[in-house]
Amino acid sequence: MAIQQTDETQAAPILPPPLPTGTLAWAKKNLFSSWSSTLVTIVALVIIGKFAWWFLDWAVIRAVWTLPGAAISDTQACRMETAGACWALIQEKYRFILFGLYPYEQQWRPAICICVFVALYLVSADRRMWKRLLVAIWIVGLGAVAILMRGGIFGLSVVSEDLWGGLPVTLILATFGIALAFPLAIVVALGRISTTNTTARLICLLYVELIRAIPLISVLFMASLMFPLFLPDGMTFSKLLRAQLAIIVFAAAYLSETIRGGLQAVDQGQWEAADSLGLGYWQKMGLIVVPQALRLVLPPIVSLCIAFFKSTSLVMIIGIFDLLNAAKRSVAEPAWQGFGTEAYLFVALIYFCFCFAMSRYGQSLERRLKTSH
Repeated sequence: MAIQQTDETQAAPILPPPLPTGTLAWAKKNLFSSWSSTLVTIVALVIIGKFAWWFLDWAVIRAVWTLPGAAISDTQACRMETAGACWALIQEKYRFILFGLYPYEQQWRPAICICVFVALYLVSADRRMWKRLLVAIWIVGLGAVAILMRGGIFGLSVVSEDLWGGLPVTLILATFGIALAFPLAIVVALGRISTTNTTARLICLLYVELIRAIPLISVLFMASLMFPLFLPDGMTFSKLLRAQLAIIVFAAAYLSETIRGGLQAVDQGQWEAADSLGLGYWQKMGLIVVPQALRLVLPPIVSLCIAFFKSTSLVMIIGIFDLLNAAKRSVAEPAWQGFGTEAYLFVALIYFCFCFAMSRYGQSLERRLKTSH
């Protein structure tokens, strides 16, 4: 009996030692796992540290935040050899960069429009608001933006679109471009995979291949210069609207290919299950197939949205006063020439805030919709 108990004791499983966790364990595994890895890590840290110190010294320690004296155009303090970044430019030109040529005394209107756009983004990020009420909120919000920017009612003076500029124009182009490109992209993607309508499949194929074969600048030029030639006499569209249509058409072509990949990745059993339930074509696509396809290709869709948001800066080529164009014009005065780095860094920070927010939201949405677990 004693021997039997000893055998049972020896047969008991031995648990493995606990794995090390924490920052030090991660650094040892990923940064200092070998001599070569340690050497590369040290060299990289030295280079990053030197660059960080140089940037800190230039951007903070030796920076010029305000200009002395009453004459704000006297930038001699920024041009001294010991001076660093001239952030006094941003103090003087931030309203011009953000709002462009919009009348100075009316710039509270585009400022409210920026707040409205941010509020709409925050509301849309809440999944509890994904219902019909959200559509009404967007309609009211975009209507308020149009009224504030254009004016003409409620005692607001009319402001021509030629005077619009800065961040509101960038948000308008990006928001309408991405929002309106989505339904068009879904229709084009469905047309590309259609097996019953050869004409629709051919039209969608030609549209996608044509748009993807030319750069966005060419599309903008065609919309700005050639599109008015096809309009009847007396009919015209503003330059901003023509650029908006070009961005929608261009974005839809790229999004449609991403969505088509998601549609083809949906298991065939889902299509057959929808057919067995007696659902019509649009019911099957809207309730079963398309939602699953969008979830599968969510990461590339977010990447495309970020790319399209940044690509709106190309409208400066056709003379639209967007955020990047306003930054470029802010240093056109002789007194401020040579300080373009500060202006472009300020604009880059704005772009980073919006793009980083989209990236983080896309990651959180991907985790929430993940069903592999």
